[in-house]
Amino acid sequence: MRRSIFALTLTALAAGTALTAHPAGATTAVAQTAASEDAALAQFFADYDAAQLARSPIGKSYRGIIDADYGKWDDMSEAAEAQAYQADQAALAELRRRFDPSRLSPESRLSFRLFEKKIERSAASYRYRDYGYVFDQMNGAQSQMPAFLINIHRVTSKADAEAYVSRLVGLGTAMRQAIAQSRAQADKGIMPPKWVYPYVLNDAQNVVAGYPFTTGGQDAPLYADIKAKVTKLAISEAEKADLLARAKTALLTSVKPAYAELVTEMARQQKLAGTDDGIWRFKDGAGYYAQLLKNYTTTDLNGDQIHALGLAQVARIHGEMQGIMKATGFTGSLQDFFRFIREDPRFYAPNTEEGRALYLAETEKAKQQITALLPQYFGILPKAPLVVKRVEPFREKSAGKAFYQGPSPDGSRPGTYYANLYNMADMPLVEVDALFYHEGLPGHHLQRTIQTELTNVPPFRRFGGFTAYTEGWGLYSEKLAKDMGLYTDPYRDFGRLQLELHRAIRLVVDSGLHHKKWTREQAIKYVEDNSADAPGGIVKAIERYVVYPGQATAYMVGRLKISELRDKAQKELGPKFDYRAFHDTVLKDGPVPLDVLEEQVNAWIASQK
Repeated sequence: MRRSIFALTLTALAAGTALTAHPAGATTAVAQTAASEDAALAQFFADYDAAQLARSPIGKSYRGIIDADYGKWDDMSEAAEAQAYQADQAALAELRRRFDPSRLSPESRLSFRLFEKKIERSAASYRYRDYGYVFDQMNGAQSQMPAFLINIHRVTSKADAEAYVSRLVGLGTAMRQAIAQSRAQADKGIMPPKWVYPYVLNDAQNVVAGYPFTTGGQDAPLYADIKAKVTKLAISEAEKADLLARAKTALLTSVKPAYAELVTEMARQQKLAGTDDGIWRFKDGAGYYAQLLKNYTTTDLNGDQIHALGLAQVARIHGEMQGIMKATGFTGSLQDFFRFIREDPRFYAPNTEEGRALYLAETEKAKQQITALLPQYFGILPKAPLVVKRVEPFREKSAGKAFYQGPSPDGSRPGTYYANLYNMADMPLVEVDALFYHEGLPGHHLQRTIQTELTNVPPFRRFGGFTAYTEGWGLYSEKLAKDMGLYTDPYRDFGRLQLELHRAIRLVVDSGLHHKKWTREQAIKYVEDNSADAPGGIVKAIERYVVYPGQATAYMVGRLKISELRDKAQKELGPKFDYRAFHDTVLKDGPVPLDVLEEQVNAWIASQK
């Protein structure tokens, strides 16, 4: 289980729900009973959510909740983790004791099953709670803690600034808890591969580089952030100076020594770490990987099946790529075309500030084009705005190439699409459109904002998720943009296929690394031979799969199911098929497991006939 304090996301896994028949004469009584039971169940879920948030100041901040806990961090101790697990098991027992699904409305019955399976999935993950890395280049606490303060902790009042200073003071304790977890895991032989540690060390050193840690030069990331936020407040200059002085003290007396301890511990572990990459090397690593695959894909596909599916999809996409290659007039093999795309400078922005501005401008152009078309394909549209940002310099060397952060439910924080522009050679322009359609519109921003804005579902469904559904939707959105008439440039269309190929290859290399005992170098070679990915991007992607096992398999599994369901709907409904109605059916209940999604779409198809 990944043990980041920022992984509060409440997930669920559900089986299908069946309607219960009642005699006609009992309809009114049944409806009254269901309404009463539904209200009680809704209160149960609200109480559960309140109890979870009471244990997670971080979770409150992501929700936009500012209260007495705003200046605190989550308790990351083993005892706190055990307490959360026990609370979940107690909640499941209470749910089953108090509520009879047959007495609930269909919508509440779905919530009952989703919650039931959510807790069951949590229990399966708890067995492997010591297996997820605390510090790595993807989700490590060394970069996530400062990123949280910079991106999530908003300051609109003096009290908010006081809470920021309080979090700087408390960061030392939170970081030491994370270090203790990592040390305990290392003592059991659970460490990331040796090559991960330089990334972690680089992140850690970047956080404490600059003023007030050193004299002269630029401000350190956290000091620059609080200074910018405090400067905008409508308070006296004396109050601003006092806040910044206390922030400086906290940085020097709490943050600096904690990061020094982190650097010492990471350097110690680096000497002990091995060079094997897959989690097969851990005790019951096979069981851990099987649990991860089930968790992420919401299916029972095993490592061999995932691998075979990936090989089949790679072959399919190669065939489609050859069609585009011929349409451009290119002569040579597909591998020759890969080299052409990978090496020709016309497909890359310069590795300069001007080049980065060009990339962001191209992203904004894609945003404007797709936004104009959305009402033709969606009945439900998001209300929260979407902004495009660069990944912050202090973490861009280790961060992924692009990612999305959802909006706060109160509207105080927009959805944000982050592009990593550290090295423009890793961000080919042929992919700029498809990458935005996946992370932004009509991908993650549209889906997750609609989910967050739902008012008829309990909190664990508004703020939870299933990777196969959410990432499957993102990948589906890349192809949907083509159906909407975009990618008029064949090279941009090739970039779309390149990203789809990237996700098919993930099935091969993720299962290769963690199930078939491939090395990092074997996985890199497979991608080089079968795609036009930029060399730096290939390495970064493979390194992601190594430390984030199983997660990357969900994209293509989910996308294939959504596309399969749309194909079925179009075939069975013919001229009655409506894109808006189909997409609303997929989105209106928030994320669900793939089998439940299939039931929902099948029911909609039947209702349209």
